[in-house]
Amino acid sequence: QVQLVESGGGLVQAGGSLRLSCVASRTIFSFNTMGWYRQASGKQRELVATIISGGSTNYADSVKGRFTVSRDNARNTVYLQMNSLKPEDTAVYYCNGVGMIVSVGPSLRTYDSWGQGTQVTVSS
Repeated sequence: QVQLVESGGGLVQAGGSLRLSCVASRTIFSFNTMGWYRQASGKQRELVATIISGGSTNYADSVKGRFTVSRDNARNTVYLQMNSLKPEDTAVYYCNGVGMIVSVGPSLRTYDSWGQGTQVTVSS
């Protein structure tokens, strides 16, 4: 199993910035996609931003130009830099990994995983 642990959430005023981090519990040799989703109260979980193993990124229209997803392979960490935050960005943010290839003993195994979520609250 690969655990993903998010951090960096909190309370910020509109127009402010936060950086979310997602650390994997094992060294990831490769993956299909890693990224961030969010779920606001009473709403369905939605995609925020993803990055594929080759480095290409994808963003929800609502965050384009304000959010940046990146990955530090040496630290097994995915980041979400959030700038110009708006009250409508308030949600629990979840890290996700799909097709993560890790070493388990003498074998390579593939896992999908979600983090536990971190709350982001943007006040007006």
